[in-house]
Amino acid sequence: MIGIELDWSAIVARSLGGQGFTREEARAILALPDDEIPLLLAAAFAVRKAHFGKRVKVCILQNARSGLCPEDCHYCSQSSVSEAKIDKYPLMSAEQLVDGARRAAAGGARRYCMVTSGRGPADEEIEHFCGVTRAIKQELPDLEICVCLGLLSEEQARRLKAAGVGWVNHNLNSSERFYSEFCTTHTYQDRVETVRNVRKAGLMTCSGGIVGMGETDEDILDLAFACRELGMDSIPVNFLHPIPGTPMEAHQFLTPMKCLKVLCLFRLLNPSSEIRAAGGREVNLRSLQPLALYAANSIFVEGYLTTPGQQGEEARRMIEDLGFEVEPAGRGG
Repeated sequence: MIGIELDWSAIVARSLGGQGFTREEARAILALPDDEIPLLLAAAFAVRKAHFGKRVKVCILQNARSGLCPEDCHYCSQSSVSEAKIDKYPLMSAEQLVDGARRAAAGGARRYCMVTSGRGPADEEIEHFCGVTRAIKQELPDLEICVCLGLLSEEQARRLKAAGVGWVNHNLNSSERFYSEFCTTHTYQDRVETVRNVRKAGLMTCSGGIVGMGETDEDILDLAFACRELGMDSIPVNFLHPIPGTPMEAHQFLTPMKCLKVLCLFRLLNPSSEIRAAGGREVNLRSLQPLALYAANSIFVEGYLTTPGQQGEEARRMIEDLGFEVEPAGRGG
């Protein structure tokens, strides 16, 4: 039973007014009976529509360096504790990364995100991505550029911004309390510090988390409220895709309904932030994927770092069948 009765009109009004709502109300959303999901989706959509209309931003990831990571993140197929059978390769060349941007734009992507495994970038790697970004922006000025390079200093972030990077992804992943349960080689505070460095450098923050790792609802609430308090510009909500060979290969804690509740919670708490239905949406939302767009205004297509995902054309059909529209691709001038 829910401890309080949710007033959806009041929640929408307070969300749109920037007032948020109480932790007790947020807890009730995660515990909502499944047959009340339509009311929750309607509330989330009212907030989403006010800020983003019915537009959907399509994003594409490029795994710029695969595997070979010293960190022990238990969810990740590229980590030092993973025995997953994945492709492993060193940092891609500038030509390969620029070509990936061309493919992303041609495939309808608005944002292109280059990701590397590892704890954090060396200075020469920062310069590599600065050069790549300048080349991409010269050819494809409208394509949004995001990088995910691990722990960053403010100075490194400033160099990336000067080159034309717009966003830096660095997920908090979960609550501070739960963090050491799935990673011991760096801390939650290390991640918060990188987010703050990114913000101080004038870059847009892209930071969310992963649900389904064995955390409690209180951990999910901590993460959602932390994203609000830190003012994240873009919030990827990932759903654990258990990968054989990782310590979390047997984790099967999520249902499609739970995923929808989480997405709606993040939308209502972060009304003007981009909310992205990110990794694992295909395997966890299953046939309910289209409903995620009532809360989320962005999705990844064409797969993730080491796992496949929904193909671009199929995603476009899903978006249009729902009566939504794809944001214009980041093409050249």
